[in-house]
Amino acid sequence: MNHTLTSLIIYITWFTAILLVLGLFRSYLTLAGGKAANSFSPTGTEVSPFAERLCRAHANCYEFFPIAGGLMLAALATGNTGITEEFAMYLVHARILQSVVHIISTSVIAVYIRFALFLVQVGICIYWIIGFCNLS
Repeated sequence: MNHTLTSLIIYITWFTAILLVLGLFRSYLTLAGGKAANSFSPTGTEVSPFAERLCRAHANCYEFFPIAGGLMLAALATGNTGITEEFAMYLVHARILQSVVHIISTSVIAVYIRFALFLVQVGICIYWIIGFCNLS
């Protein structure tokens, strides 16, 4: 399996893992009698700071997936994984680290680290877009 496909699968797995943790957390709160099943907001702000960070980390994954996932899928579908291979694993590692930092803390330094990791992902995607534009 090439790095592009591996990264795409890891990204989707990470995205799903965060969703699973979020679902289990909300299920626990509901079954423990603390919250009605239909009372959760998409932001998680009414539950706890942790729930809010978890919701935002999940949202960050789905907000960026059309860009990163779309480019990886385009490379796979067109046989142009040479464009994405070199940096695909760096992108998915930056995504996972960004999520972990987001879930752990909202301190100023954590926000700077998250933003730096986001810029890594954006930079890689811009590099890939340029690579696609340079195809003959």
